[in-house]
Amino acid sequence: MSITVNEHIKIEKIKKSKISQVDFDNLTFGQNFTDYMFECDYKDGKWYNPTIKPYGNLTLSPATKVFHYGQAVFEGMKAYKDDNGDVFLFRPEENFNRINKSSKRMAIPEFPREYFFEALHTLVQLDKNWVQAGEGNSLYIRPFAMATEVGVSAAPSSEYKFMIIMAPAQAYYTGDVRVVIAEHFSRSADGGVGFAKAAGNYGAQFYPTNLAREKGFQQVIWTDANEHRYLEEAGTMNVFFRINDTLITAPTSDRILDGVTRKSVLKLAEHNNIKTEVRRIEVSELVKAAEDGSLKEIFGAGTAAVISPVSAFSYKETVYDVPKQDDSFAKRFKKEMMDIQQNRAEDPFGWRYPIA
Repeated sequence: MSITVNEHIKIEKIKKSKISQVDFDNLTFGQNFTDYMFECDYKDGKWYNPTIKPYGNLTLSPATKVFHYGQAVFEGMKAYKDDNGDVFLFRPEENFNRINKSSKRMAIPEFPREYFFEALHTLVQLDKNWVQAGEGNSLYIRPFAMATEVGVSAAPSSEYKFMIIMAPAQAYYTGDVRVVIAEHFSRSADGGVGFAKAAGNYGAQFYPTNLAREKGFQQVIWTDANEHRYLEEAGTMNVFFRINDTLITAPTSDRILDGVTRKSVLKLAEHNNIKTEVRRIEVSELVKAAEDGSLKEIFGAGTAAVISPVSAFSYKETVYDVPKQDDSFAKRFKKEMMDIQQNRAEDPFGWRYPIA
């Protein structure tokens, strides 16, 4: 195994790529991982030994704190390849800022900027062949940090590990999504960690999502924890509602994730002179709009799914169908965003980050 050193990062080269073992036409999201991963440890008050190495397993004590107190955060981002073979990231600065915001809330030391961007750049360069060109194809990138101190005392860890792993991906959802509006369960509460990409936020929603799936729905639209009166997020995505020709989404707060795709949709709407309202929206308002025909669209927005149209929602055991639109905002925004991501259109916002 050969070893080289970039400006800050040590690189341990693979002996042979495993890319030939992957069927890129039949991928299951998050199941196939690239040749390399990034790893960096924190101890004695500093991050040290940033290394890119062959993807492989970790060896951890059963007393490692992350297993007991869930002190872990993560990000989701993507790389895209255009028809010329050039590779781009999409708004990585947002992911860097957000993982450190999440880390701060979970008492995890913030990660150095120079390590983050050098790791991203070098890692994607090394695994460039894993980024497939073509509609819907991408390389999903998962940075994460976790507590690695050995011991079960209920206190923040003194040791951590920051890693980046990557997986080739296709479209996350292949069709429209049916959702249930939460009446009993909550994703997050005031003063909590709902705004952070903390591991426990996602683990806690699996049970109510399973209940929804048993009834033929794919996701849950979460409501506020106090009254279950206001609409907040859809599964692992931010959610948008089109009533007549106004696009409405909930404001970010300590309960709602500040999604990168959400920000991008709002910017595209502004660019297209589409009226937007960032405000609280009541369940009763949505039901009334569905009943009187003013509800035109619902769609989720997130990194994995990009934009997912909602075809129906259920509330108090009543199912409301959402009509299909010839001038769908969801289709328009998805096309415009993917054209920017895959370098098929101009990028007036400076969102593309080229990997040389």
